[in-house]
Amino acid sequence: MIQLAPFLVALLLLSSFSASAQEAVRQTIADEIAYSINQEMINHWYPKAYDTEFGGYLSSFEYDFSPSENQNKMIVSQARHLWTLSKIRERFPEVGHYKAGAKMGFEFLRDKFWDAEYGGFHTLLTREGALSKGSDGEKTAYGNAFGIYGLAAHVKETGDPEALSLAKKAFYWLEEHSYDPVHGGYFQNLSRDGTPLGRSAETPSTSTIGYKDQNSSIHLLEAFTELYQVWDDPLVKKRTEELLKLIRDTIVQEQGYLQLFLEADWTPVSFRDQGREAIEKHHAIDHVSYGHDVETAYLMMEASHILGLENDYKTWEIGKKMVDHALTFGWDEASGGFFDGGYYFPGRETPETVKDTKNWWAQAEGLNTLLIMADLYPDDPNRYFEKFRKQWDYIQQYLIDHEHGEWYSGGLDKQPDLKLEKKGHIWKTAYHNFRSLNNCELKLRDPSHLSLTIKKSDN
Repeated sequence: MIQLAPFLVALLLLSSFSASAQEAVRQTIADEIAYSINQEMINHWYPKAYDTEFGGYLSSFEYDFSPSENQNKMIVSQARHLWTLSKIRERFPEVGHYKAGAKMGFEFLRDKFWDAEYGGFHTLLTREGALSKGSDGEKTAYGNAFGIYGLAAHVKETGDPEALSLAKKAFYWLEEHSYDPVHGGYFQNLSRDGTPLGRSAETPSTSTIGYKDQNSSIHLLEAFTELYQVWDDPLVKKRTEELLKLIRDTIVQEQGYLQLFLEADWTPVSFRDQGREAIEKHHAIDHVSYGHDVETAYLMMEASHILGLENDYKTWEIGKKMVDHALTFGWDEASGGFFDGGYYFPGRETPETVKDTKNWWAQAEGLNTLLIMADLYPDDPNRYFEKFRKQWDYIQQYLIDHEHGEWYSGGLDKQPDLKLEKKGHIWKTAYHNFRSLNNCELKLRDPSHLSLTIKKSDN
């Protein structure tokens, strides 16, 4: 019988203890997340957000979750509610009002947001479902992407052929009006009839009209990934693959961050050589957005997985590079959380933090992506699981409103005044934080959940 040296026995026992200790930590965090989803988030949104008078969903809620006065409706938030409810039904199929609430959202998209005259989804409507007085009815690829995203999730849960038909119509509408057959990708800003809006000499330099952008691109990728799961169509697959490669190989810059806005031919829109004053003036157009970077790493890996791409090492490599860049330059090592903005000023090889606030959606996306990285690269020097734990602690301390529910719109460590700001509005629903927490809970309990048995190179 082979006798193990005492130090080897100790090493094996330590390894076994460490594995069991981490498993216990994973289950504890999973339980905390499940509680937060059920008791501090979803129960506050639904059924309160159902607009039983006009259909669809109420958009705006005050800090204590009382409904706001202005209840205009935007395609993005309405579709995000539909997506969220469709995913919640997977968790709680026995809760009847989730089914009724999702049906209400689908019917509002079908009857009010879809433009019966020109096609495509309207961007913003009144609570009743009409264009606001004086509106030109301009549309966006981003808004239509979320219409597809919500519908596809609804189809996945219900099999509703009418919802699938509407999702197909939206896809073909984008194909006809927004897709660029010359340079690839999609034009973001569209007139009501679908004509792409261009720039002119009168267009302000701070306007994004006429540019292509990373944000609509990543969410089109997200939407088509969801659509492909319910509609195995060759063109949907082709466009999804194109977007994945376009984002990964063109929009992501060499350092590992996304260029926010680009010309039609994908030339970056940058003010880097125009001085600090011009850079600060055009911050919304040109900076490093760490939240988008960690979100995109996840969306690229998810798309690659759903597409069934074999040995797609480049996607994992670039995704990891983006996360590592965000952790190196945009992570608050002291408290946790990702900063909102950085910038590569001329003459500097590293980005300077130019906005150290921490908005809610970036923290949610960071939590999800950190756990994915932790399971993919458990021995990486970045210690992703430790950072995941710190991020969850940060969210619990500075973002979740344990009294009134939901998340503040930004971390209170940087913006304590947000404690009394709105919990919901046309840009803020439970989509980002519910998706993150739902993914994390399931993955903590079963590391093979979702994508995220990702194949990676052993090199």
